[in-house]
Amino acid sequence: MLDHVGLTCTDIARSTAFYTAALAPLGITLVMEVSAAQTGAHDHAGFGRDGKPFLWVGNGPGSSAGTHVALACPDRAAVDAFHAAALAAGGTDNGAPGLRPWYHPDYYAAFALDPDGANIEAVCHLPG
Repeated sequence: MLDHVGLTCTDIARSTAFYTAALAPLGITLVMEVSAAQTGAHDHAGFGRDGKPFLWVGNGPGSSAGTHVALACPDRAAVDAFHAAALAAGGTDNGAPGLRPWYHPDYYAAFALDPDGANIEAVCHLPG
């Protein structure tokens, strides 16, 4: 079981704004921010639920371009809402909402690239 995932970004303010908007439809919010002074290296923003961050973005060398993170959604409407919000926040379409039956008959997902090229997926495994 994973506890959290971290992505490296080139611009922490831009990435924090993107994830704040893109994850809002999923009920995922900015839970905390920690500074380079606190970590000894870089600034980080932690997104999650109920006070527990599970998706972190932080500035540092390079970026997480090419990384894939999938977020579970309670229904297909949440997948659709994530995709629309991610694109409105400056993300790049990397797969419109729809079924991906090659995974299983009810696999409904959408994909957006964050400002640094990480592939963020919203997925619902339940029947429509």
